[in-house]
Amino acid sequence: MSVVNPIRAYAAVTAAYWAFMLSDGALRMLVLLHFNALGFSPVQLAWLFLLYEVAGIVTNLAAGWLAARFGLAATLYAGLALQIGALAALAQLDPAWSVAASVVFVMAVQGVSGVAKDLAKMSSKSAVKLLAPTAEGGLFRWVAWLTGSKNAVKGLGFFLGAALLGLAGFTAAVWGMAAVLTVILIAVLLFLPKGLPGRMKAEEAWSGWRSRDVRVNRLSLARLFLFGARDVWFVVGIPIYFQMVLSDGTAESRRAAFFLVGGFMALWIIAYGAVQAMAPRILGGKGQSEGAITRKAVSWAGALVPIPFALALAATLAGGPTPWLTGLLVAGLLLFGFVFAVNSSVHSYLILAFGQAERITRDVGFYYMANAAGRLIGTLLSGLSYQFGGLSLCLATAGAMALASWIAARRLLPG
Repeated sequence: MSVVNPIRAYAAVTAAYWAFMLSDGALRMLVLLHFNALGFSPVQLAWLFLLYEVAGIVTNLAAGWLAARFGLAATLYAGLALQIGALAALAQLDPAWSVAASVVFVMAVQGVSGVAKDLAKMSSKSAVKLLAPTAEGGLFRWVAWLTGSKNAVKGLGFFLGAALLGLAGFTAAVWGMAAVLTVILIAVLLFLPKGLPGRMKAEEAWSGWRSRDVRVNRLSLARLFLFGARDVWFVVGIPIYFQMVLSDGTAESRRAAFFLVGGFMALWIIAYGAVQAMAPRILGGKGQSEGAITRKAVSWAGALVPIPFALALAATLAGGPTPWLTGLLVAGLLLFGFVFAVNSSVHSYLILAFGQAERITRDVGFYYMANAAGRLIGTLLSGLSYQFGGLSLCLATAGAMALASWIAARRLLPG
């Protein structure tokens, strides 16, 4: 069934996605800072997020089939409901549990949250393909706005999570987010227009784990390494380094560090989202061919490579935390965020441009499966590289992943 008012449907889908990503960002920062304050090692912190990313891989393979079978609205509702359940479960965490029991429990809850996140993401991105106007770069503008605004909201969630941890404590913050998200789910159930598209013919619903289009498969490989390059430093390394620099071990300094680290991570994500929303203009405005945008995608992938390598060299030369290194890291990571955001936005356009409308949930699901795999690898390497090689190895590993993304992106070019 076609949607009578695509603008209203797009607005409703975007609002639901915003609400979800606000809670997702807040939950990530709550878990990271809370368990770091409890003395968890970088590797233990990475373990907390691993099942979240594994769940994303599995969910994205299955979500396309689920959306094809039940429709995009159903998978969007399911994502919101599962996130509420994950938050309610996390509030049951008992401080008296052992480290091993706490890690296993939080991993399981994060796994549910990972399923929820990717159901919501796949539903929203696939809906844009089916709702967006095709004239004058309409698809690029709509997907850039959805992706960019989502990341700005997620960045606000990072700050919200850190602030709630400092002001209300872990349990109260989690219950509060569950309550707000419940209200959002009820509103979406009431106001999302009927007839949101997304179902496929039975013969299209499942036809192998890879896309039929080689361009989708190559873009997915580039996406895997791109997000690995970010999460290598983003998940564990940089937040823990900044918290170490900003806190002297007292309760007051630790609370202040929560706000400062959360504020920086929020600023990074918000700025990243703003750049994503502006990506069509940064890349040259309306009327560009798919081939021209593909060539620009390769060029921007190459521009990302030297940044983490340069920061790794600076960290090696500094030999430890220094004011100039901290300042350079802030500036360098913001530059990384700018280039990364353009890369991410052009990928988000290309997957919808390459994907076939009759198979879009499957193609988008496969692409975001690769995205989740990159985050999984990046998360694991973030804890391992920081634990065994410190900040220098963490950033150098990010550079290696960015290099691999550029090599994979070059295969999109003809010849």
